[in-house]
Amino acid sequence: MAEQIFHPQLRAARFLPRTTVGPRNLRLFRAGIRLAGLASRARAQAVQVDRDVSVQLFRPGSPRQPAPALLWIHGGGMVFGSALQDARLCRDWAERLGAVVASVEYRLAPEHPFPLPLEDCYTALRWLAARPDVDTGRIAIGGASAGGGLAAALALLARERDLISPVLQLLSYPMLDDRTAARTDADPRRLRIWNNTSNRFGWRAYLGPAAAGPVPPLAAPARHDDLSGVAPAWIGVGTRDLFHDEDVAYADRLRQAGVPCALHVVPGAYHAFDILEARAPVSREYLQAQTEALDTALNGPGPAGP
Repeated sequence: MAEQIFHPQLRAARFLPRTTVGPRNLRLFRAGIRLAGLASRARAQAVQVDRDVSVQLFRPGSPRQPAPALLWIHGGGMVFGSALQDARLCRDWAERLGAVVASVEYRLAPEHPFPLPLEDCYTALRWLAARPDVDTGRIAIGGASAGGGLAAALALLARERDLISPVLQLLSYPMLDDRTAARTDADPRRLRIWNNTSNRFGWRAYLGPAAAGPVPPLAAPARHDDLSGVAPAWIGVGTRDLFHDEDVAYADRLRQAGVPCALHVVPGAYHAFDILEARAPVSREYLQAQTEALDTALNGPGPAGP
């Protein structure tokens, strides 16, 4: 009997590409994301934070005053993506959690390499914390893929600058370690959407001039030698994701540093499975685990509402 490579509920896996973005099709990917975002503008408020940074703001129908908040950072390998690409998710969390959710439009590499995207996220975090309708003691940060990597770096930066203390860093299959791009042992047959071809491109673009010397630990959080004192974490990843090993290792290091960290590993799940096959039961369970982690951090113990 043939080995079951992917989770049986993820039926689209065998039809999906092993890699996606690269220098030749980057413009096409960006254009597609922009078009998809145009269809997601309903119930989102575009707010210009400063000359370089904007957010898409989602508020619950009956917000508390002040309300808990989430800064969400979109994925896209550091090189593409939009603050509106996760609009449905952000709207759902705003309603279910009674929270103000801000999805940040950060500048993209390679045009804007490290540290600019991270500083954009920090600018958005400070703006969110300064809002009169937000409880500064109940702010979470989170993101998926590259956005998860930026959220992890933002947690470190927030600790370093000591102005805002997030209550949770929600990291969905985060892109944390540029050294993964040098691995030669990853079987491409077991990967979908994001393999080392895309990963090398994403990291080269994001690191830019920083790649010429020692990689700054805030650029690749897995390189940071001190993870103590950062926000508690929730990390989720599939076993068929290129980032699986680096994510599990990061969770272990957080725990060793005394940081509470919940690790949610999904057997047979590929990169971005929850987005591409959102209706699969395993994807719904993954979303519910994230929602419960956010609800506990922002609203106290107990599951989120239906």
